[in-house]
Parts: sequence; C-alpha cells; structure tokens
Amino acid sequence: MADGHVPVLPLLRRGLAAGGLAGLAAGLFSLLLAEPLMDRAIRLEEKRQEGEHSHAAAAAAVKHHEELFSRGTQHFGLVVTTVVVGLALGVFFAVAHALVHRRSDASARPWPRAIALAAAGFAGLSLLPGLRYPANPPGVGDAGTVGDRQLMWVAAVVIGALGMVLAWQVHTRLTAAGRAPAVCQTAVAGTLVAVLLALFALPDNPDPVPVEGTLLWDFRMLSLASHAVLWAALGATFGALGLRALRERRAAGHRPDPVPSAV
Repeated sequence: MADGHVPVLPLLRRGLAAGGLAGLAAGLFSLLLAEPLMDRAIRLEEKRQEGEHSHAAAAAAVKHHEELFSRGTQHFGLVVTTVVVGLALGVFFAVAHALVHRRSDASARPWPRAIALAAAGFAGLSLLPGLRYPANPPGVGDAGTVGDRQLMWVAAVVIGALGMVLAWQVHTRLTAAGRAPAVCQTAVAGTLVAVLLALFALPDNPDPVPVEGTLLWDFRMLSLASHAVLWAALGATFGALGLRALRERRAAGHRPDPVPSAV
C-alpha cells in the first residue's frame, strides 16, 4: 500500500499463528508444571471433604466426579482450551496492534512493537488483576459466591486494561509534547499507582482459602508464570513473523525488473 500500512488480513493471519503457538506453549507449560500441583490440591480437597462428611458420601461424590471428567480428559481439555484462548487472544492482539500503530507504518520495528504490546497485555490483563485476585487451586470457593467472584475478576481485568491504555496515552502525549523521558516515566508510574489503588478498592475475595501456604504460593506463581509464557510466546512469535514479512517486502522492493528479451 502507498502509505506503508500493513493490510489487516495479514496481521490477523499473523495473530492467529502466533496465538495458536502461544496457547500451545502455555498449555504444555501448565500440563507439565501446574497440573501436578492441581492433582495435589484435589487430593487435599478430597481429604478435607472426607473429614467434613461421611466417608461413603465423599467417596461417592469423588467417584461421580471421576466418571464425568477423568484427569486424563481434563489434561487434554486444558491444552485444547489454552490453544483456543491463544487463537482468540492472537486476533485481539493483531487488532490492538493495528489500532495502536494506525497513524504510522505498522510494518516498521515489528519486534520491539510486538514485545511492548505483549508486555502491556500481560501487565493489564494478567499481572494487575492477578495481584488483586490471585488464582486459587481447584475446590477453593463456595459455589454460592461464584457469580460475585466472576464479577470482581471481570472488574479487575477492565480496570487493568483501561489502566494500560491510560498509561500509553499519557506516555504518547507527553512524548509528543517534547517532555523529558524522566517526566514521561514518572507520569506513567503515577498512572500505574492509581490503577493499583483502584484495583485494591474492589471487594475482597469472600471465600477462605483452606490450603497450605507452600502449595498455595506455588500454585499462584505457576499460574502467573503460565500467563507470562502465553504473552511472551505471543509477542515473540508475532514479532518474528513481522520481521520475516518485513524482510520479504524489502527483498521484493529491491528486486530488479526483468530484462526484456530481444525480438
């Protein structure tokens, strides 16, 4: 195109490819590292239920659960789910990339732009909400509070996403106004502090977490790490594909015209 912009369709294809690979990487990471912790948490939850109810009733509930969803089926579903989530996230990533760089050449500096966008996505959609409402192992939480907890999580994600957009706007406007880098960085840091204050103004998780401290810490760290793997793989793959596309465009632009044959 004459203005140097990359068409949306190639960006979407790039996003789907990057998202699918990122989802697969995050799924395998969770399967190999987080699932053993989940198995341990499930065993602890079964023991806790056996202590609260009769052994026969607890055993029947566990047997019914295993008949519906075996751990092997859950492991396979985990990888499939992360791939599907990665594909959807890749489309979102491509659209966000096109919107952020709509006033400039979207093909320029594909690697740093993709990494920066992935870092912002991780911070706004994973890290900041995770700081307010960290992940809990399976079996934690009352079924009657599921709706409330989902609303609180969605609110945290919305605040985190809007906070990153606001921080980007602050940085962009101050940079365009010729402000010093230190001023821009201080303003962005102040914006992020305001976002954190807004997040911690949300209600606390209403349910207790009856899990031993070491297991809970390991599970939460691995859960956050799986998000980091997802976003890192998405940004790196999207940037690498952008670099390849840029090299192909440059090679096509410098390709000499064919010499006409003599008649």
